[in-house]
Amino acid sequence: MNSFEIYNEMEDNLQAIYRSRLLTEILLSLNESSRKLPQLREITGSTSQAIIPKLRKLEEDHLIETKEREYCLTPIGKIVASGVADSFATFGTINKFKYFWSKHYMEGIPTSLLKEIGCLYNSKVIYDRRTKILNVYSNQLKTIKEADHIYGISSVITEGYADSISERVKEGVPVKLIVPLHVAEELKQSPYTEKLEVLKSYKNFQLISKNEGLKMGLIVTDKCLALSLHKKSGIEYDITTGLFSSDPKAIEWGERLFEYYKVHSEAKLYGNYTL
Repeated sequence: MNSFEIYNEMEDNLQAIYRSRLLTEILLSLNESSRKLPQLREITGSTSQAIIPKLRKLEEDHLIETKEREYCLTPIGKIVASGVADSFATFGTINKFKYFWSKHYMEGIPTSLLKEIGCLYNSKVIYDRRTKILNVYSNQLKTIKEADHIYGISSVITEGYADSISERVKEGVPVKLIVPLHVAEELKQSPYTEKLEVLKSYKNFQLISKNEGLKMGLIVTDKCLALSLHKKSGIEYDITTGLFSSDPKAIEWGERLFEYYKVHSEAKLYGNYTL
């Protein structure tokens, strides 16, 4: 049975949730924690007379139950409520940053993480402006400077970026970087080869290369996520636009993106690895 057939079969149940603002708000509220009736009134701005029939409906559907005078989700209610919350976060993130997604090459992000793009809802997109040239680049360097650990994916390299990373490594900050093969080859040339030679002795530095091209720039630290992508064509890296977030959900999403490419990378270059 495909998705369209499932929708047709379950349409009434789906409509019951998504068409009722109050029912949806109750589910989303209980997805965060159990609530008493006065709390639900305050959160939804509705009266007991309006809320109680919705609670009864959810109880009949075995989505909620009462424990010690509080309403809470049942195990299947948690599945439904989480799905509703995720769908809103997904659509919200797409709409909030519609211009960013539509103008950039997203195919480099694995499908599993695209499905969880709602984790990036509490982010902001920073642009270079006439009055703020290199605004994105400056914020990326600031992210590196303030980090207690750094995971990065870089499809381009600059001396400023290399110097910032080098400085943090020498300060003892754990750094793991993934670069495509063409950047790895560039790093073997001056002035980068001298910088890398110094960093080889630092156990807190790892540099990994990936044979296929990477169409993104990613910095994930304990405090921030910074994501930049190639332009829509997939040819040119966009240095003028970046998505930034200090939300723990976004940071965790970025860590999983880094780990995905770390697992799928081939050659280990420096640090705890050898050529």
